[in-house]
Amino acid sequence: MDIKKFQGVIPAFYACYDEKGEISPERVRKLARYLLEKGVQGLYVGGSSGECIYQSVAERKVVLENVMAEVGGKMTIIAHVACNNTADSQDLARHAESLGVDAIAAIPPIYFHLPPYGIAEYWNDISAAAPNTGFIIYNIPQLAGVALTPALLDEMRKNPRVIGVKNSSMPTQDIQMWKDQGGADFVVMNGPDEQFVSGLAMGATGGIGGTYAVMPELFLKAKDLLYAGQVAQAAAVQNEICRIIYKMCDGHGNLYAIMKAILKKRGVECGTVRKPLPGLIDSDNAVVEESAAMIDAAIAKYC
Repeated sequence: MDIKKFQGVIPAFYACYDEKGEISPERVRKLARYLLEKGVQGLYVGGSSGECIYQSVAERKVVLENVMAEVGGKMTIIAHVACNNTADSQDLARHAESLGVDAIAAIPPIYFHLPPYGIAEYWNDISAAAPNTGFIIYNIPQLAGVALTPALLDEMRKNPRVIGVKNSSMPTQDIQMWKDQGGADFVVMNGPDEQFVSGLAMGATGGIGGTYAVMPELFLKAKDLLYAGQVAQAAAVQNEICRIIYKMCDGHGNLYAIMKAILKKRGVECGTVRKPLPGLIDSDNAVVEESAAMIDAAIAKYC
């Protein structure tokens, strides 16, 4: 396993719909190509930002197929394959491996809070369906309702396909713990975008984030500044990123609806969000305009 594949900025890929609310292969490919051209390290497909819990297995396959057709082999592709049952998750894992993704990932089962041995069995069953592909644990306790623990990670590391953790818990201390526990070649990806720089400073291999796609230039710049030892400058970019995120969260519409509207201004049409996520209302236009202006100003200042 080449850990360099997972270093850097990996945007969480957005769901792309047509005017009828169906998956648009053309828009999927255009967004993938746009992000490739921005110079990011890879894409995280089929996760929270991809509205995976509101899509069918067949739809999720169409998304991944079109991402791979457009940019597969040109950048790192991690496919999130978890569904809230094992059989569908295994189906997506087999499909992802057949397309040649670089890794698969999975959250724990949601709604019913399984004991640690139940979560381990679920993850290992998914991993077994893709025996030639690395597996990344997705730790997002604030949404999944259960958290990764050192004991559960020890159990999962008995599976040789487990290569890392996508850590979306808020404490950066967790990043340090998983990296220390896993060792030098263990992948730990920072999840919360608001702590991208601090996550890297704590030892994260790279970052996977839901707002990266709308302002990749800023995350790439923050990474480069930090690695060049320009910590104060990296922190300044991070602070600007946080201000932009807070502004984008001011709308009535869901954050992803706001970000898709910003991308539309960039010439990348992704459609709206799928219900029950709330779409934009007229008053959100001001939030979109102000957020886009803040992104443009920050890029002009720092990049």
